[in-house]
Amino acid sequence: MTPDLSVQIAPKSKKGLLLANPVMTASGTFGYGTEYAELFDIQQLGAIVCKGTTLEPREGNPQPRLVETASGVLNSIGLQNIGVRALIEEKAPVWAAWKVPVIVNIAGETVEEYSELARLLDGARGVSGLEVNVSCPNVKAGGAAFGADAAMAAEVTKAVRKATSLPVMVKLTPNAADIAGVAKAVESAGADAISLVNSYKGMAIDIVKRHPVMANITGGLSGPAIKPLALALVYEVAGAVKIPVVGCGGITTGEDALEYVMAGASAVQVGSATYGNPQASLDVLEGIIDFMEKEGIKGLGEIIGAARRKSNIKPQKSKTQIKDEK
Repeated sequence: MTPDLSVQIAPKSKKGLLLANPVMTASGTFGYGTEYAELFDIQQLGAIVCKGTTLEPREGNPQPRLVETASGVLNSIGLQNIGVRALIEEKAPVWAAWKVPVIVNIAGETVEEYSELARLLDGARGVSGLEVNVSCPNVKAGGAAFGADAAMAAEVTKAVRKATSLPVMVKLTPNAADIAGVAKAVESAGADAISLVNSYKGMAIDIVKRHPVMANITGGLSGPAIKPLALALVYEVAGAVKIPVVGCGGITTGEDALEYVMAGASAVQVGSATYGNPQASLDVLEGIIDFMEKEGIKGLGEIIGAARRKSNIKPQKSKTQIKDEK
């Protein structure tokens, strides 16, 4: 019997956002979804989060802007995208015919830009929800990331919530002194769900040229290297809020995803793994299904937060462990 993988990640929203399964693609690593539609059946995924979208089109940062590191990758794409109006005219109509829901990641430099993006996308056919990227710099506050401060993150969330009837998920930056405090602030401001984490700030230096490798000097580190760090933050945030949490960071296998689920995440996002394996997200989904079938787990709800429930008691042996001992 196939386990029930469905999960509602926006229970507070009037529209809701029910996923057939917990595996989503992460913003910035899967384009608009259309690029991968010919490579594998993307309709099998729980949801697709499209690349970061701004009010006006952006060319992005100069090259080089993508650098491999040990167990990870640094990127400084600079939010290259076609702009929200072109997205509504060209991409959303395609998404409207899909079974898999598409969530639009939005990014702005001011609270007003976030609000306008939410207003324009509200009611657009093919758009199932918004993911608010608060890792962007607030130009009115000297360039500090909105997500680094609870009050600023809440202000953005409140503005977006007021401008749209769509489910709102806020994506947090790990570069915050008190990420649980930021999470609680955006929850209070009207967020339906929280996704975390965005990439960590990092850099690489060419020792021959004596110069930073990336044209923008620093970039965001993602991939397996950040998984233990991101997992710890997901565990922390899941214990601080009541709304669903979506975990992201270094997921390449079903086992990775299950760690996030057991830490308290209701769903996960697969990001950098897609660079090396275009159908990584589907492989992760298959890994989750295999584990649940072997363990006799009937529904995802049975294991969401399982590591939290058992953190202070003696771990129980799984069916797989018992079988191996026999």
